[in-house]
Amino acid sequence: MPSHPIAPKHAHIIAQHGQTRVDNYFWLRERDNPQTMEYLHAEDDYQQEMTGHTLPLQATLFDEMKARIKEDDTSAPEKVDDFFYYTRTEQGKQYPLFCRKSGSLDAPEEILLDQNALAEGRSFCRVGAFQVSSDHSKLAYSVDEDGSEKCVLYIKDLTQNRLLAEKIPNTSGDVYDHAGVAWANDNQTLFYVTLDPSLRPDKLYRHHLGQNPANDQLLYHEADEQFFLFVSKSRSQAYIMAFSYAYASGEWRTLPADQPQADFTLFQPRQRGMEYYIEHHGEQFFVRTNLDARNFRLMKTPVHATNLSHWQEVVPHRADTLLEDMQAFENHLVLYERRNGLRQIRISAANGVSNTRNIQFPEPVYTYYQAANDEFKTDTLRFHYTSLVTPKSAIDYNMGTDTWNVVKQDEIPSGYDPTLFTCERQFATAEDGTRVPISLLYRREVQRNGQNPTLLYGYGSYGFSQEPAFNANRLSLVERGFVFAIAHIRGGSEMGRAWYEDGKMLNKRNTFTDFIACAEHLIAEGYTCTPKLAIMGRSAGGLLVGAAMTLRPDLFGVVVAAVPFVDVVNTMSDPTIPLTTMEYDQWGNPDDREYFDYMMSYSPYDNLRATTYPDILISTGLNDPRVAYWEPAKFTAKLRELSTSDKLIILKTNFEAGHAGASGRYDYLKEVAFEYAFLIDRLA
Repeated sequence: MPSHPIAPKHAHIIAQHGQTRVDNYFWLRERDNPQTMEYLHAEDDYQQEMTGHTLPLQATLFDEMKARIKEDDTSAPEKVDDFFYYTRTEQGKQYPLFCRKSGSLDAPEEILLDQNALAEGRSFCRVGAFQVSSDHSKLAYSVDEDGSEKCVLYIKDLTQNRLLAEKIPNTSGDVYDHAGVAWANDNQTLFYVTLDPSLRPDKLYRHHLGQNPANDQLLYHEADEQFFLFVSKSRSQAYIMAFSYAYASGEWRTLPADQPQADFTLFQPRQRGMEYYIEHHGEQFFVRTNLDARNFRLMKTPVHATNLSHWQEVVPHRADTLLEDMQAFENHLVLYERRNGLRQIRISAANGVSNTRNIQFPEPVYTYYQAANDEFKTDTLRFHYTSLVTPKSAIDYNMGTDTWNVVKQDEIPSGYDPTLFTCERQFATAEDGTRVPISLLYRREVQRNGQNPTLLYGYGSYGFSQEPAFNANRLSLVERGFVFAIAHIRGGSEMGRAWYEDGKMLNKRNTFTDFIACAEHLIAEGYTCTPKLAIMGRSAGGLLVGAAMTLRPDLFGVVVAAVPFVDVVNTMSDPTIPLTTMEYDQWGNPDDREYFDYMMSYSPYDNLRATTYPDILISTGLNDPRVAYWEPAKFTAKLRELSTSDKLIILKTNFEAGHAGASGRYDYLKEVAFEYAFLIDRLA
């Protein structure tokens, strides 16, 4: 076996709360240090050498996954006014085209944006903001060119198919839902948010078309470093809304979209521990809040009297139901809820109390994803339904007749028979007696003989729930006899708000022990055994698998930690790192001795010791602003120093991407194929 890289040791002394720690790999934070790049490239050379024998398997897996994609495909169009908006992909091209048709689906296609053209000459390209003006004549979009999540904002005149002169750098383009800008109703005024040096969105500007962006007016600066600032437009099109968001509180400001020169009005001052979210409807706002309601309740308040003292209850708090989100339509109110670990959709009249009913879903274990539903005056609710065995389906639900129409279901061109697979839910018992759900997928002929290769996946942070959704790539494992399992551990919100709160701050260790309990359950029930059990997590899920491994290195055969948050104490002690100050409400502030001691008890980097560790694949992105590359790099270096086994430890660095990995759809499949090949090879 080739010798692995050994990172030089440069002692760095850290003194906190009367304790002194020696961090030999702190220097890897120095991106401009030639030794840092030398080490990262040496690790990458090593991983290529040690995984070279899996290249044929990687190619096979890639071909399998690619064959499950309908390469020439079109999304289900979404109607907004007289236009139908959709994206489509073309065979051999990495990125989508953003398109629309006017009047009917038989009309000629108009390509608004070709992301493939944007990506020419670049190894990374992500579209951040994507917002069309109210009259559908202009498009504001932003581009992240390197994975750093710093976006350049552009404006396109759709009537003349040309870019305007404005080019606004350093803007916030949301990673997940193309938010980040908002058009006023004059179709000439645009609101956007910029980033501070730590990449925190903090300043709201107003821009008039044709104006030099250097002269744009600063409307609001969010000075509190624990808050992120966002801007959006109400679905009613009546208001521009600025949202200051922290994990334990929030604050909204509104401006009439018909009066773009007006000042923003404070909706309700922030209060520590009180969260609230607003949705406009007619002469009132609906307010979703956790005020005296752990699982949230629904309130309403007049548009001209939005202070808390005017709020009136519409839907009370329910101990068994988490109110997750809402969308108001002209004649309907839709509440997105969660009960017994499963997502629900509650529909009512616009007042929120009349003609209430829940959509009935066809499978016992399933999930859905909300759509934008940009059209306000409609009876049609769009959402995306899926389960572990059912490909994602775009559903148009008629709220007037309560009928369900499958507009489009993702196709599997290479063939797929859902009857060949079993989907079930099990419960593990945690240390404190809590029952922890596990979602399972495997081929029907799989036997509980304790010898099945198994992948246990988890996240368990920020209240983010891991949904039992279909993933065509996953079939490459399951069809090879793998059992795939999702651990719905505390720290998510699967079982309500308490599930989240019992897995953060000074309860964070519950997340890790829940995960261990799920692993032990799978072994005890005969699904697998330690040598055949792999665990995988990404970002905070990387923390999860890192902490589980340091607690129980004897329990797992393989660990895959993608962009893992593993250097918890050092990161949370450095407020210059993006996200740190905002994260105090998730992990605690290590300036407080109680939180420092608690973090030290589970931080994977600080709890590595000389022992036998399983095979480990660690990945990172050099431009990652969320979990800096040095965390996975330091973790790898220290593992090499302390591991007493000959198990494989490799670090794979994407030198041209950030937290989300490759941006192109084929490049992404290659990353998945690499991870799956590692799993198959090490569990064989």
